[in-house]
Amino acid sequence: MDFTFTEEQQMLLDTTRRFIAKDYSFETRRQIRQNAPDGFSREVWQGLADIGLLALNVPEEHGGLGGSAIDTMLAMNAVGEGLLLEPYLASAVLGTKALALLGDDAQQAEWLPQLAAGEKIAVLAHDEPSTRFDRMEVATRAWPVGNGYIVTGHKSVVAHGPSADVLLVTARLAQPGVHGPLVAFAIPRDAAGLRQVPFTMVDGVRASEVFLNQLFLPKSALLGAAEGAEEKIAQVLDAGIAAVCAEAVGALDKLLAATVEYARNRKQFGVPIGRFQALQHRMAEMVLHIEQARSMSYLAAVRCTDAEATVRSRALSAAKVVVGQACRFVGQQAVQLHGGMGVTDELDVSHYFKRLTAIELQFGSTDQHLESYAAQLV
Repeated sequence: MDFTFTEEQQMLLDTTRRFIAKDYSFETRRQIRQNAPDGFSREVWQGLADIGLLALNVPEEHGGLGGSAIDTMLAMNAVGEGLLLEPYLASAVLGTKALALLGDDAQQAEWLPQLAAGEKIAVLAHDEPSTRFDRMEVATRAWPVGNGYIVTGHKSVVAHGPSADVLLVTARLAQPGVHGPLVAFAIPRDAAGLRQVPFTMVDGVRASEVFLNQLFLPKSALLGAAEGAEEKIAQVLDAGIAAVCAEAVGALDKLLAATVEYARNRKQFGVPIGRFQALQHRMAEMVLHIEQARSMSYLAAVRCTDAEATVRSRALSAAKVVVGQACRFVGQQAVQLHGGMGVTDELDVSHYFKRLTAIELQFGSTDQHLESYAAQLV
């Protein structure tokens, strides 16, 4: 297969890397994490909009670039390298794709141009305690009443939920005696009956628990039509898996580079520790894991838009397994090779390790996807 990127794709990657290198040093990230009210920089967010990254997944008819999954992969590579705290995955990928796939013409015209311009943030709220082992086992319910819906439920670990202008909440339509269809609603952050409990995750990203208590929504809040919505939600989640695999590869590359540099400079018994054969073997294994993860992230990007759900699911589970194993192995080896300094906040190594740990569990853990892949083979 030809893995050569087009001139436009290479330009996208280079532009994103230059922006991050210029405006997002590790010290800048530290200050943002400690001082920004939202847990990320609104100035950086607008900068991402100015170079077109927030418009990448917005269709051209709504002022976007209409980018491909490969384009998203390259952008997420750079996001992973820079360890961005901004809600790129949550809003520019998941939220934007959800509106582009599920929303009707009026909803897309209202929200997508604002997302592309960085004026609004839309976050998909899907995960629940009940979706841990089956992502479609959503317990949140929506009851049709008169000219709208009553929604009740609980969404867990919604990344960047506290900063969202609109939450895209998945729920099952309650129907007597049947398993109702899975749909999504656009809910303003200040809607009566919506309560968020914010917290900071291990990787420094702000998140929240979202509680919906007898929340009334007009019919216009339903994204598109109920028919076919479940398959489209699955496509959004699959796009998220491919994107987070690409982010992991970017973070893994930076973590390896930091480890190699440390091994060249740190001396023990009068020589750099990088000369010790046992440590060279460890770093060689790190390279192998990263290259395998890179190949599988390419597979995920190619397959995440496949029309055949079974083929798509199998490829993405395989990619998530290999990438998850690389996150765990490379992260642990990097910390160990740095010694006690590897777990301190002073070094970026610990922050990459924490983000990779979160990625390994996001959209289903390595063990879950391994079980899923094995079941599909049977």
